[in-house]
Amino acid sequence: MFCVPDIDKNRYYSVQLIDMYTFNFGYVGSRTTGNVEGCYLVSGPGWRGVTPQGVSKVFQSDTQFSLLIFRTQLFNPSDITNVKKIQEGYTVRTLSEYAHTPPPPAPPAVEFPKFTEDAFKTDFPKYLNFLLQFCPEVPEEAAIRLQFATIGIGPGKPFDISSLSEGRKQELAAAVKDGYAQIQERRDNLGRNVNGWKVGSPFGNRDFYHGDNLRRAAAAMAGIYGNDAEEAMYPWSKSDGIGAPLDGSKHSYMLTFPPNLSPPVNAFWSVTMYDAKTQLLIDNPINRYLVNSPMVPSMKKNPDGSLTIFIQKDDPGPDKKANWLPAPNGPIMLVMRLYWPRKSPPPSILSVGEGAWDPPGILVAK
Repeated sequence: MFCVPDIDKNRYYSVQLIDMYTFNFGYVGSRTTGNVEGCYLVSGPGWRGVTPQGVSKVFQSDTQFSLLIFRTQLFNPSDITNVKKIQEGYTVRTLSEYAHTPPPPAPPAVEFPKFTEDAFKTDFPKYLNFLLQFCPEVPEEAAIRLQFATIGIGPGKPFDISSLSEGRKQELAAAVKDGYAQIQERRDNLGRNVNGWKVGSPFGNRDFYHGDNLRRAAAAMAGIYGNDAEEAMYPWSKSDGIGAPLDGSKHSYMLTFPPNLSPPVNAFWSVTMYDAKTQLLIDNPINRYLVNSPMVPSMKKNPDGSLTIFIQKDDPGPDKKANWLPAPNGPIMLVMRLYWPRKSPPPSILSVGEGAWDPPGILVAK
């Protein structure tokens, strides 16, 4: 059971429910349920219990373990006290605690296998067999589970790679390498190229993927636990508007939103800077790692009303510093986050390539 408090209607929040397959199996928040208080039940596969009074909705997971991500909008640094107060109002309890009933018998303790560097290499079947114990078969996976069984993969089955012949070990290693390469290739081609940005919607629930496990794996590799497109879009770029790689050691750049054409969202948007090599944030002298919509009032607009963000490693000077997004001294990766993308009135990024809102290209500063 989890409960959320009343939240001011002008503040965006969401609770994203994700299962072990990385499917988004439910949402609570500004977009889906509104900013009113409520309590929600999360059940495991096969649960047939009685829903107690006061529960707004039941979300059923296909797996025994689930993940909930709570997001609460912060307007500015001085708003942090208000956000903490809201966070204190988020509660999580067992069903028995909520309903004041005797708790069921405690489940057996789970002894998770120790993680090793080989966990996702040739040793992966052992980990997969362990995890499948908590992922009961669903009708959509009956065929693939039968295929798995023919090679010793199944819930709780032992798998000892040392018992394989050297030839089988080499075959397994080659298969893993080939499979990983396919996931990487699919990841790199998720979405459409729009002015140098990759724009797509690779995340969703089980029905969204229609059994395309390669797409699901590629989405998880690109950004695990991403939101459904209706909740958030994530245009990202490693290249400028003409396709050249972004590199802070060679160029300074500009990203300009035309007048009245900033990202169309119901909540907020941001542009975050990463080192393209590590995909980590960048240490910088002004401790600024992103530019977002709450910062716009303090930024300097151009005479025509457009907004230019200066993307470079060096301080652009006092006239431009308010609009400076510090860059690494090397390859750059930028990620937009557009929370609760607007559907109407147009334009909307949700209609990719169909006369929708397109992220503007990043230009080399003259």
